[in-house]
Amino acid sequence: MKLPRLLCGVLAGLVALTSLRAADYDVVIYGGTSAAVTAAVQVRRMGKTVAIVCPDRHLGGLSSGGLGYTDTGDKSVIGGLAREFYHRVWRHYDADSAWRWQKKSEYGNKGQGTPAIDGEQRTMWIFEPHVAERVFEDLVREHQIPVFRDEWLDRAKGVRKSGARLSAITMLSGKTYAGKMFLDATYEGDLLAAAGVSYHVGREANRIYGEEHNGVQTGVLHHRHHFGVLPEKLSPYWTPGDPQSGVLPRVSTAHPGKFGEGDDKVQAYCYRMCLTDVPENRIPFAKPEGYDPKQYELLARIYAAGWKETFQKFDPIPNRKTDTNNHGPFSTDNIGMNYDYPEASYERRREILREHERYQKGWLYFITTDPRVPADVRAKMASYGLPKDEFKDNGGWPHQIYVREARRLIGTYVMTENELRKKRPTPESVGMGSYTIDSHNVQRYITPEGYVQNEGDIGVPTGGPYEIAFGSMMPKRGQAENLLVPVCVSSSHIAFGSIRMEPVFMILGQSAATAAVMAIEAKSAAQDVPYVQLRERLLKDGQILHAPAAAAKK
Repeated sequence: MKLPRLLCGVLAGLVALTSLRAADYDVVIYGGTSAAVTAAVQVRRMGKTVAIVCPDRHLGGLSSGGLGYTDTGDKSVIGGLAREFYHRVWRHYDADSAWRWQKKSEYGNKGQGTPAIDGEQRTMWIFEPHVAERVFEDLVREHQIPVFRDEWLDRAKGVRKSGARLSAITMLSGKTYAGKMFLDATYEGDLLAAAGVSYHVGREANRIYGEEHNGVQTGVLHHRHHFGVLPEKLSPYWTPGDPQSGVLPRVSTAHPGKFGEGDDKVQAYCYRMCLTDVPENRIPFAKPEGYDPKQYELLARIYAAGWKETFQKFDPIPNRKTDTNNHGPFSTDNIGMNYDYPEASYERRREILREHERYQKGWLYFITTDPRVPADVRAKMASYGLPKDEFKDNGGWPHQIYVREARRLIGTYVMTENELRKKRPTPESVGMGSYTIDSHNVQRYITPEGYVQNEGDIGVPTGGPYEIAFGSMMPKRGQAENLLVPVCVSSSHIAFGSIRMEPVFMILGQSAATAAVMAIEAKSAAQDVPYVQLRERLLKDGQILHAPAAAAKK
């Protein structure tokens, strides 16, 4: 029996409305990073409902996106769910079956100066991307956490808010997710921005927070990622010394700015490529679409000047693979090509990602094939390729770019280099960091003397582990009382250079989730969660809030 056309239309409309009706959870987490997963697990272990809603198809962010050579710092201050993650990685590699392309006994790698495999602590800190992703997927499956993938926040009108409380978020698909508490666990800070809370993009002037290493850092050369490592200075012009001949690609003609002053620039991004030299598992480097060898003219001149450090950050991870990071004056960091990424539309971000992929694939192809590259370097690079057994749905290429910084919350407490360097005490610790304060290059410019130079690469020791304030995850009172931010935390540019490490994000994800559940149970704002009670629960769940005596003396 046929239904009347009008009734069919009504029924179809009801089905559509039902499919778009808000799904209710105690906690809604936007983002698919490592922090999102640890936060979701903590919510479930505290007996509440939770959903991960994310634009990602793969969970884990950079931890499963190529950054397998973990930036740990002092491992003694990594506790809770973060340490459980690295224990699960250890469990995977403890089995002989995990070593397909390499014998376990052959892997003697050290990570950041300490063993990659810590048998006494039953942890492993260095791993293949697919292993990390499997651990994250195991965690969400075991805790029955719903994950809604490929869901993109409607940044213009997708945040429903009543006063200072978020009630629901809506995706571009039309799907809506309602919750009592929300976490922004993205690298970009899209939810916090759409919610109307205060944030910052770029470098603050040193005077803003009384710092030394924020703002423009012309003339400061802390690592080997600058042109000062070469025996001769390089001209930025096609005809050396002749500005009329034109400026080489990838060199900015803009003034770098006044030393110590702020700007709207962010440190460079790159893909943390996973490469392999196993012939049976290797996809040779191909000529990327739009390849132009002129884009790498500066690199050719760097080689001509005698530079020999191409492979110094091809860090070994299990099964004869690498976590390949930026190293040198012209490397995988695409300097200056990401300034608009934090605030950009989704389409513009996709353009930026394509540019970064094209640049890095072109960098690999240039080094492999161009006759101006030393023959031994060309041969060695040609022995590598993308792994067939990683990122299988993306041709061996990482699915996540390294967003080293984007938006940063301006919350109830701002972390600065003064807290990290112990010049000022940190209130209400919810976790610890310890990695060197580390910013990558921000710009490549022409010096007043007419030479090319990089700027913004900073490395400053913290003098041991440091505490991270509860207030750095919370918007200011009155802006959003049920939103917590464990990734784009409230910190200065230079302080974020250390906080931004993946173990720290996992730690802060767990702590943010704990505070969120406590706020739900008390029917209070996140800003009103009693720290004494929060601290008690964090310690109970294995978080480390203060440095062990031995670590504190470093």
